[in-house]
Amino acid sequence: MIRCRLVLLLLCCAVCGCGNGASRPSSQFISIATGGSGGVYYPYGGGLAKILNEGLPNIRATAEVTAASVDNLKLIRDSRADVAFTLADTLDDAVKGVGVFEGRPVPAAGLAVLYSNYTQIVTLASSGIRRVADLRGHTVSTGSPGSGTEVTALRLLTAAGLDPGKDVQRQGLGASESADALKDGKIDAFFWSGGLPTAAVQDLTHTPGITIRLVPSADLLPALRRDHGDLYFELRIPSTAYPGIEADVAVVGVANVLVVNRAMSDDLAYDITRLLFERQAELATIHPEARNLALATAIKGSPAPYHAGALRYYREKGVNP
Repeated sequence: MIRCRLVLLLLCCAVCGCGNGASRPSSQFISIATGGSGGVYYPYGGGLAKILNEGLPNIRATAEVTAASVDNLKLIRDSRADVAFTLADTLDDAVKGVGVFEGRPVPAAGLAVLYSNYTQIVTLASSGIRRVADLRGHTVSTGSPGSGTEVTALRLLTAAGLDPGKDVQRQGLGASESADALKDGKIDAFFWSGGLPTAAVQDLTHTPGITIRLVPSADLLPALRRDHGDLYFELRIPSTAYPGIEADVAVVGVANVLVVNRAMSDDLAYDITRLLFERQAELATIHPEARNLALATAIKGSPAPYHAGALRYYREKGVNP
């Protein structure tokens, strides 16, 4: 009897042990590096975190506010973020280990090209600024330090024959801060590389007494491609994008890429890619740029190699980068 009671006691302990938290699989925390709260990356990243938390057991994902592309890729390199949004031109420098990544290349792998960024150069209709070269002598925000906007802005100024360090008075502000500074007369124009609509620009157009102008930049594409390759292409901002815009504006476009560290497991990279497409409709309710995700374009335009897990998903769907 004593021996039987001992066996029963041990069995009870084993069952209890199976029910406590120590025996359950631990949660994996995933940090998603996005951008400023006034742009597209942050709400898109928040939507991505939501579908990962709901769709993957034991995953706890959070979207982090950052300075965007440059900082995001450094976070990936230093294993301080697991997933990141980035512009393709910044990603190209990162994987090559050049520019601000000199000597320290980033082991980034692509999951998907998400949508295209429009280079939005915003000024007031009354400013007299009608082309990039007209920014000479003006106070201009070229984007937050560590952002992809800054990379593109400096290249555009150079392509227009301006010295970014001498010919303009540079300010390093994010989208929301730039819009406020333009409204308050502290700057004359600002660069923003983002999707449509950008909340900060949209809010600016609704300010009483403010009429904006978007400065075209597509004429600088030959110089950009000569110096930096075919990462850039022409896009047109429709006149319907923001109130007060009278005609479509031809601008420089650059792809947005969702990347991870190459060390991420194939299964997790596969599941993140899968959920992007399976829950796309839900993502689009959070930000309309998610509507532009498509199998045919997700596999084109990433300067980083695609992760093996993402490739598995695309091949299952009959497409191959």
